[in-house]
Amino acid sequence: MSSTGRDTNSGHFANYVGPYRLEKTLGKGQTGLVKLGIHCVTGQKVAIKIVNREKLSESVLMKVEREIAILKLIEHPHVLKLHDVYENKKYLYLVLEHVSGGELFDYLVKKGRLTPKEARKFFRQIISALDFCHSHSICHRDLKPENLLLDEKNNIRIADFGMASLQVGESLLETSCGSPHYACPEVIRGEKYDGRKADAWSCGVILFALLVGALPFDDDNLRNLLEKVKLGVFHMPHFIPPDCQNLLRGMIEVDAGKRLTLEQIQKHTWYLAGKNEPEPEQPVPRKVVIRTLSSPDDIDPDVLESMHSLGCFRDKDKLTKDLLAEDDNQEKMIYFLLLDRKERYPSHEDQNLPPRNEIADPPRKRVDSPMLSRHAKRRPERKSMEVLTVTEGGSPVPVRRAIDMATHGQRSRSISGASSGLSTSPLSSPRVSVHPLSALTGFPQCSWVCCHAFHAHI
Repeated sequence: MSSTGRDTNSGHFANYVGPYRLEKTLGKGQTGLVKLGIHCVTGQKVAIKIVNREKLSESVLMKVEREIAILKLIEHPHVLKLHDVYENKKYLYLVLEHVSGGELFDYLVKKGRLTPKEARKFFRQIISALDFCHSHSICHRDLKPENLLLDEKNNIRIADFGMASLQVGESLLETSCGSPHYACPEVIRGEKYDGRKADAWSCGVILFALLVGALPFDDDNLRNLLEKVKLGVFHMPHFIPPDCQNLLRGMIEVDAGKRLTLEQIQKHTWYLAGKNEPEPEQPVPRKVVIRTLSSPDDIDPDVLESMHSLGCFRDKDKLTKDLLAEDDNQEKMIYFLLLDRKERYPSHEDQNLPPRNEIADPPRKRVDSPMLSRHAKRRPERKSMEVLTVTEGGSPVPVRRAIDMATHGQRSRSISGASSGLSTSPLSSPRVSVHPLSALTGFPQCSWVCCHAFHAHI
């Protein structure tokens, strides 16, 4: 494909998405291309994820919408930012933060393995961002070095929330998704699982890969790989520091009940070691006021649509009832966090764009609904019930109480209930001898299979 597109009528992209000129292709994901975008006035670089609506199933498009909603909910220095969304009849364009350091996967392939100090820097940043996500009830479910990007200063950005899910309260998740080399045993077995525990396991596998340059579980045969993951037996290289070995064993623990939580990980001696090492950047603290909503007309339609996209608030009547309730609840917490994001970053029509008459169906920016004129009334007054403070650690805490990684282009494919794909890993497993990543020449790719076929290997 050329570095810039053509008129959408010819079946290609427009040359411009709003004020951004489309340039080279940065990569290709499960849902479409990612291209470099450059602002025609400021020169700002962005990454534009282009989703072809006509080629994807309704369920996959719903996942894209869910990813948009989740990125609105999560604002953290080590999570990739969503700037804007554009769309036309054929395409959906997600305007994302551009980071120039590439994938952590490629960095690791180049280096072979990392020193404990460098691995700890990356690991702390991942855990900090993931803890923030979990505090907002978001589980990533597809953590791997391919989905961890680096900026120009080699700082982490967690990306690709296409398989992420909202996990409300003590509920469990059911969809088996992620990449088999990084998926926990309970996901492999097709059981209901705690997404937070699943993410912790994946982080343990990532830390092992950073330190060893290989994966704890690997096999050319998918069935054998899955059995190895379920058994949870792996070789621990002697060069890993003893306290870090202890941390890894606590994270790569088959019994989810005994597996370390993020809170325990952040209190571990290896995690806390290195006093002169830089700390992860923290989000800007902010306060979010929970207001009293007296009628359905007071509910912001854009925020409501975002909540529907999250997937666990599909019962509109129940959601409305929960939002109008006098007592505080998780629905209201999420609602007002999303509303706060909308009010701080309002989305309006682009102004003073040069005419582009050659484009029959130009991408149009998703803008805020005119709620005031729609309802012909002012927004509800701020009758404070509870104030959510986003602390330095990143967790939203009410002031009065808490609401409740083929060096030749191969990548670990992800699996999900809607669109499942499996491949052998580009990393070697640490058997008797540990083969460095740089020595690998690629592996055959497994066929795409559905979730049921995945479980048939079990």
